[in-house]
Amino acid sequence: SVPRCYLNKQLATMRVLKGEPAELSCTVSRDNVTGTWFKDGLKLTSMDGVVFEKKGLVHKLIINKAEDIHAGKYRFEGGDVKTEASIFVEDPPQVDKVLLKNLTSVPTVAKAGEGVKLRIPFEGRGPIRAAWLKDRMELGDDSRIRVDKTDTCTTLSISSCDRRDCGDYKVRLKNDSGVLEINLKLMVIDKPQPPAGPIKIVESSANNITIQWKPPKDDGGKPVQRYLVERQQVGRNDWETLGETPRSCTSFTTNKVEEEMSYYFRVRATNAEGVSDALESGEVKAAGKGSPGAPDRPEIISASRDTITISWKAPCKTGTSPIMGYIVQKRKKGTVTWLPVTNAPVKDKKLKVTGLKKGVQYEFRVAAVNAAGTGQPSDPSEPAFARDPTKSPGQVQDLKVSSSDSTSVTLTWNKPEVQDGNDVKGYEVEMRPCNSLTWTKCFTLPAGSTSCRVRGLQAKEKLFLRVRALGDGGPGEATELEACAGAAAAALVSPRFLIDDTVKSFLLIKAGDPIRVKIPFEGSPEPVVTWLKDGLPLPGRAAVSTEEGSSQLLLRAAELGDSGTYTVELGDGLGKKETFSFQVQITDVPQPPGAIRLEENVPNTVTVTWEPSASEKWEKNLYYTVLKRESQKGLWHVLGDLIYNNKFTFTRVVPGRDYYFRVVAKNDLGASDPSETVQPWRIWKKKAEFQVKAQKYRGVNQNQPPRFLVPLKCHVVVTGSECHMSCAVGGYPPPKVTWYKDSRDLSRDPNYFCTNDFGVCSLVVLGVTKQDEGEYMVEASNEVGRAFSKAFLAIKGNC
Repeated sequence: SVPRCYLNKQLATMRVLKGEPAELSCTVSRDNVTGTWFKDGLKLTSMDGVVFEKKGLVHKLIINKAEDIHAGKYRFEGGDVKTEASIFVEDPPQVDKVLLKNLTSVPTVAKAGEGVKLRIPFEGRGPIRAAWLKDRMELGDDSRIRVDKTDTCTTLSISSCDRRDCGDYKVRLKNDSGVLEINLKLMVIDKPQPPAGPIKIVESSANNITIQWKPPKDDGGKPVQRYLVERQQVGRNDWETLGETPRSCTSFTTNKVEEEMSYYFRVRATNAEGVSDALESGEVKAAGKGSPGAPDRPEIISASRDTITISWKAPCKTGTSPIMGYIVQKRKKGTVTWLPVTNAPVKDKKLKVTGLKKGVQYEFRVAAVNAAGTGQPSDPSEPAFARDPTKSPGQVQDLKVSSSDSTSVTLTWNKPEVQDGNDVKGYEVEMRPCNSLTWTKCFTLPAGSTSCRVRGLQAKEKLFLRVRALGDGGPGEATELEACAGAAAAALVSPRFLIDDTVKSFLLIKAGDPIRVKIPFEGSPEPVVTWLKDGLPLPGRAAVSTEEGSSQLLLRAAELGDSGTYTVELGDGLGKKETFSFQVQITDVPQPPGAIRLEENVPNTVTVTWEPSASEKWEKNLYYTVLKRESQKGLWHVLGDLIYNNKFTFTRVVPGRDYYFRVVAKNDLGASDPSETVQPWRIWKKKAEFQVKAQKYRGVNQNQPPRFLVPLKCHVVVTGSECHMSCAVGGYPPPKVTWYKDSRDLSRDPNYFCTNDFGVCSLVVLGVTKQDEGEYMVEASNEVGRAFSKAFLAIKGNC
């Protein structure tokens, strides 16, 4: 018997890049085995680029340069053995190596305002998806930026680039075989920004002025080469160039100054691309020799509807000669121009400035003058309105001790009488012991409060108390009384709340922040304060403190469960209660949505539904954002935003492509953690089913009427020569052709020779005579129709 053949080494599946060599090999146990190779079930006898080789026990299939046609399942059969494996030809995106090196090694440089086009040609198995990214964000089309893609290249176009376009860019090319990422750098150069200010005056004397600045924050992509310094004298329009400094020097000194003269300075930065905008200084005055120093800022003494009175002190530095007077200047608040108040220096250190505009706010400054000149001006005064002074409120009415005990005294009073709109803004309570003349402030109370309790007294201690009303015009005249701890009988004051603008009826608080609410009240005896939340006692975390006519609620870290209605009750012990309620709403970044479900309710669409976020229970302004990506590591793209229900339908589904979905809950404070699908969503491509119904062959009607493809032409011949006349005729059935001269049939005339070769018809006239001159006609006819063509034969040129 013949020994069996065994397989010593099987074929191995391999992946090979397109254009690279590939080799499948197997080893059998017998040398005399003749093998046969199959591809995708078909026997291979020959194939472009494929070589079959046998060396001893080894059988090889060698592919010199792998192409797409070489991908498939291969099988080797020989004797009793059979083995198979697959070759996968990978064709990932590729870019020319020389181009790739040029793009990645050298930055692309553009000037501001110019257009930029970055074009990347590529190869690889389609479809290839191209994406441009900057700062990890995918770029899309807008008013300046456009991304274009064809089957062989992708282009990023920026119509007018500026410095914000500088940075690192990434081009991502992806297909089923792999991903290619190319890192590019774009550099946009421009003129620098202005030097950083403000301009600092380092020195200002009678001989020179030194200024200083800082380098620009952005040099435009090119190093600063130098700084240009200019000067303008106050009151003139032209700027004078003083000089320039190198990039390393950010200060400049000029000795081209005149005593007592004021100047403006400006500095520009220069690089290879141009000159920056200017940084300008304020007004700088060159000092006079021996001139006085600056006085302290003036003080506002009084004001009326059109006058303001100011005063000032002499400067500490008087200069080399006595002070002769003062220059006083004014300006409206918010303006930069100082205007003189008088035509001559003021000798006194006090001045009533007249001619002011009612209701306008003014500032003032003063400069001292001596024989050497005018010194530096003072700092501006505090702003003051030109308006009549507001009167202070009148005295409080009916001040009395309403109750007292061994350690405290309770005062009550009534508001002052209203005079000319001098509204009371609050009250000030002061006290002093009988053996002292010094008053001590106890309280400053809001306008709605007309009682207070002075605590911490000694039993039987006598003291003086006074209360004054506070208004826009200052404190009013005080009302004073003498009191003694424990001396007065208690007078009942019904409890009531002293609610003003500081107490809100609705509070919106972020979770984790403290809740602190203070409620002022009054009552005698001191009422019992009770706090409730939604009609129930406060939670154990809440701290309540009540003292000095107010009660405060404190929760150090708000929780979502702290939302609700809070109520404060004041009880007088006799069953009468006053209540005040306010709402607290605790909010936070939403909790994530629940599980996501995907359904294909309509062909080629997907409906995304999700369980609502738990935050919907308390958050009225909550909405959702739906995102998708087309691979497990791709970028997320927003499909829908401001969705106030729990459903979204995506209509642009491409069959055969994997999709992942994400849902995020949002409110005014931010976004929740996302809820995502784990498994990809795919609509499978359905093969189109169709039936071919063979129709009964009815034949083709080929009948066509005669027509002349080439008509007859006129001829001019010499007597005795031959004349050849021809035309071409088409039609089916083939038409019958008949020649005529002057309406006479020439078919049987021996002087004329007629032929018809497959539609090319000729008439030959042998030995032309004068009698042959005339009109010739050819007729073509079949069962469908007839056609004619005519021409004239002339002898000796007559036609």
